[in-house]
Amino acid sequence: MKLLLASQSPRRKELLSGLGFDFEVVKIDCEEVLPEKIEIEKAAGYLSLLKADAFGVPEDGEVLLTADTIVAIDDRILGKPNNEADAKTMLRTLAGRTHQVYTAITIKTYDKIFTETDMAEVEFDEISDAEIQYYIHKYRPFDKAGSYGIQEWLGMAKIKKMNGSFYTIMGLPTHVVYKILKEI
Repeated sequence: MKLLLASQSPRRKELLSGLGFDFEVVKIDCEEVLPEKIEIEKAAGYLSLLKADAFGVPEDGEVLLTADTIVAIDDRILGKPNNEADAKTMLRTLAGRTHQVYTAITIKTYDKIFTETDMAEVEFDEISDAEIQYYIHKYRPFDKAGSYGIQEWLGMAKIKKMNGSFYTIMGLPTHVVYKILKEI
Protein backbone atom coordinates (compact mmCIF):
# COMPACT_ATOMS: atom_id res chain seq x y z
CA MET A 1 0.00 0.00 0.00
CA LYS A 2 1.08 3.56 -0.66
CA LEU A 3 1.22 5.68 2.49
CA LEU A 4 0.32 9.37 2.18
CA LEU A 5 1.22 11.79 4.97
CA ALA A 6 -0.96 14.90 4.94
CA SER A 7 1.31 17.04 7.10
CA GLN A 8 4.01 19.61 6.49
CA SER A 9 5.47 19.05 9.96
CA PRO A 10 9.15 18.12 9.82
CA ARG A 11 8.72 16.34 13.16
CA ARG A 12 5.98 14.07 11.83
CA LYS A 13 8.02 13.29 8.73
CA GLU A 14 11.03 12.41 10.90
CA LEU A 15 8.99 10.19 13.21
CA LEU A 16 7.20 8.34 10.41
CA SER A 17 10.55 7.72 8.69
CA GLY A 18 11.93 6.49 12.01
CA LEU A 19 9.16 3.88 12.12
CA GLY A 20 10.54 2.52 8.85
CA PHE A 21 7.67 3.55 6.57
CA ASP A 22 8.09 4.88 3.05
CA PHE A 23 5.58 7.61 2.38
CA GLU A 24 4.70 10.54 0.18
CA VAL A 25 3.84 13.93 1.64
CA VAL A 26 0.61 15.41 0.31
CA LYS A 27 -0.76 18.86 0.84
CA ILE A 28 -4.32 19.54 1.86
CA ASP A 29 -6.23 22.78 2.16
CA CYS A 30 -8.18 22.76 5.40
CA GLU A 31 -9.32 25.54 7.69
CA GLU A 32 -8.74 24.21 11.21
CA VAL A 33 -11.66 25.58 13.19
CA LEU A 34 -13.05 23.86 16.26
CA PRO A 35 -16.74 23.91 17.18
CA GLU A 36 -17.39 26.27 20.06
CA LYS A 37 -18.39 23.74 22.74
CA ILE A 38 -16.17 20.78 21.82
CA GLU A 39 -14.75 18.73 24.67
CA ILE A 40 -10.99 19.17 24.97
CA GLU A 41 -10.42 15.40 24.78
CA LYS A 42 -12.14 15.32 21.36
CA ALA A 43 -10.57 18.44 19.80
CA ALA A 44 -7.41 16.91 18.30
CA GLY A 45 -9.42 14.00 16.87
CA TYR A 46 -11.93 16.40 15.37
CA LEU A 47 -9.17 18.36 13.61
CA SER A 48 -7.36 15.24 12.43
CA LEU A 49 -10.59 13.89 10.93
CA LEU A 50 -11.36 17.30 9.41
CA LYS A 51 -8.01 17.17 7.58
CA ALA A 52 -8.69 13.62 6.37
CA ASP A 53 -12.11 14.69 5.08
CA ALA A 54 -10.54 17.68 3.29
CA PHE A 55 -8.30 15.24 1.40
CA GLY A 56 -11.23 13.20 0.17
CA VAL A 57 -11.20 9.46 -0.43
CA PRO A 58 -7.84 7.79 -1.05
CA GLU A 59 -7.59 5.53 -4.06
CA ASP A 60 -7.63 1.77 -3.61
CA GLY A 61 -4.15 0.82 -2.41
CA GLU A 62 -3.51 4.17 -0.71
CA VAL A 63 -3.52 4.93 3.02
CA LEU A 64 -3.83 8.53 4.23
CA LEU A 65 -2.42 9.65 7.58
CA THR A 66 -3.38 12.97 9.16
CA ALA A 67 -2.63 14.23 12.67
CA ASP A 68 -3.25 17.12 14.99
CA THR A 69 -1.85 18.13 18.38
CA ILE A 70 -3.38 20.39 20.97
CA VAL A 71 -2.10 21.57 24.33
CA ALA A 72 -4.59 22.14 27.15
CA ILE A 73 -4.39 23.67 30.61
CA ASP A 74 -7.11 24.86 32.99
CA ASP A 75 -9.84 23.44 30.72
CA ARG A 76 -8.77 25.57 27.78
CA ILE A 77 -6.90 24.87 24.59
CA LEU A 78 -3.64 26.61 23.77
CA GLY A 79 -3.27 26.57 20.01
CA LYS A 80 -0.37 27.83 17.95
CA PRO A 81 0.71 31.33 18.94
CA ASN A 82 -0.24 34.18 16.62
CA ASN A 83 2.81 36.27 17.51
CA GLU A 84 5.60 36.70 20.06
CA ALA A 85 3.35 38.21 22.72
CA ASP A 86 0.95 35.27 22.39
CA ALA A 87 3.85 32.79 22.71
CA LYS A 88 5.13 34.56 25.85
CA THR A 89 1.68 34.44 27.43
CA MET A 90 1.32 30.71 26.70
CA LEU A 91 4.74 29.84 28.09
CA ARG A 92 4.13 31.91 31.24
CA THR A 93 0.85 29.99 31.69
CA LEU A 94 2.63 26.63 31.36
CA ALA A 95 5.59 27.54 33.60
CA GLY A 96 5.73 25.60 36.86
CA ARG A 97 2.53 23.69 36.06
CA THR A 98 1.20 20.47 34.54
CA HIS A 99 -0.66 20.50 31.23
CA GLN A 100 -2.04 17.94 28.81
CA VAL A 101 -0.98 17.25 25.24
CA TYR A 102 -3.45 15.47 22.98
CA THR A 103 -2.31 14.16 19.62
CA ALA A 104 -4.82 12.46 17.36
CA ILE A 105 -4.24 10.57 14.16
CA THR A 106 -6.63 9.61 11.43
CA ILE A 107 -5.80 6.77 9.07
CA LYS A 108 -8.07 6.56 6.05
CA THR A 109 -8.32 4.06 3.20
CA TYR A 110 -10.87 4.02 0.38
CA ASP A 111 -13.26 2.02 2.59
CA LYS A 112 -12.14 2.47 6.25
CA ILE A 113 -11.34 5.26 8.64
CA PHE A 114 -9.70 5.13 12.07
CA THR A 115 -9.25 8.08 14.41
CA GLU A 116 -7.50 7.67 17.74
CA THR A 117 -6.27 10.20 20.30
CA ASP A 118 -3.39 9.72 22.73
CA MET A 119 -2.82 11.99 25.73
CA ALA A 120 0.29 12.76 27.74
CA GLU A 121 0.82 15.04 30.73
CA VAL A 122 3.79 17.37 30.97
CA GLU A 123 5.03 19.19 34.07
CA PHE A 124 7.25 22.21 33.49
CA ASP A 125 9.68 23.68 35.98
CA GLU A 126 9.51 27.43 36.51
CA ILE A 127 10.56 29.40 33.42
CA SER A 128 11.92 32.92 33.76
CA ASP A 129 11.01 35.74 31.38
CA ALA A 130 14.63 35.76 30.14
CA GLU A 131 14.42 32.03 29.37
CA ILE A 132 11.11 32.51 27.57
CA GLN A 133 12.61 35.35 25.54
CA TYR A 134 15.68 33.24 24.68
CA TYR A 135 13.56 30.28 23.61
CA ILE A 136 11.19 32.30 21.43
CA HIS A 137 14.00 34.18 19.67
CA LYS A 138 16.22 31.13 19.13
CA TYR A 139 13.57 28.50 18.27
CA ARG A 140 10.65 30.52 16.83
CA PRO A 141 7.90 28.17 18.13
CA PHE A 142 5.10 29.79 16.14
CA ASP A 143 4.14 26.54 14.38
CA LYS A 144 3.76 24.58 17.63
CA ALA A 145 0.72 24.03 19.83
CA GLY A 146 1.35 25.60 23.23
CA SER A 147 4.37 27.49 21.85
CA TYR A 148 6.97 24.79 22.47
CA GLY A 149 8.57 21.68 21.06
CA ILE A 150 9.58 18.95 23.52
CA GLN A 151 12.58 18.06 21.35
CA GLU A 152 14.00 21.60 21.59
CA TRP A 153 15.83 23.51 24.32
CA LEU A 154 12.75 24.29 26.41
CA GLY A 155 11.78 20.62 26.55
CA MET A 156 15.29 19.56 27.46
CA ALA A 157 15.84 22.26 30.07
CA LYS A 158 12.44 22.69 31.69
CA ILE A 159 10.36 19.52 31.62
CA LYS A 160 10.39 18.06 35.13
CA LYS A 161 8.12 15.11 34.49
CA MET A 162 5.96 13.51 31.83
CA ASN A 163 3.33 10.84 31.94
CA GLY A 164 2.72 9.36 28.52
CA SER A 165 4.51 9.04 25.21
CA PHE A 166 7.31 11.46 24.33
CA TYR A 167 6.29 11.05 20.69
CA THR A 168 2.68 12.02 21.41
CA ILE A 169 4.02 15.26 22.87
CA MET A 170 6.30 15.68 19.85
CA GLY A 171 3.27 15.43 17.53
CA LEU A 172 2.81 11.82 16.41
CA PRO A 173 1.85 8.92 18.72
CA THR A 174 4.11 6.49 16.91
CA HIS A 175 2.91 3.47 18.87
CA VAL A 176 -0.69 4.14 17.75
CA VAL A 177 0.32 4.76 14.13
CA TYR A 178 2.35 1.55 14.01
CA LYS A 179 -0.42 -0.52 15.59
CA ILE A 180 -3.10 0.65 13.13
CA LEU A 181 -0.89 0.51 10.03
CA LYS A 182 0.20 -3.00 11.00
CA GLU A 183 -3.44 -4.06 11.28
CA ILE A 184 -4.38 -2.76 7.84
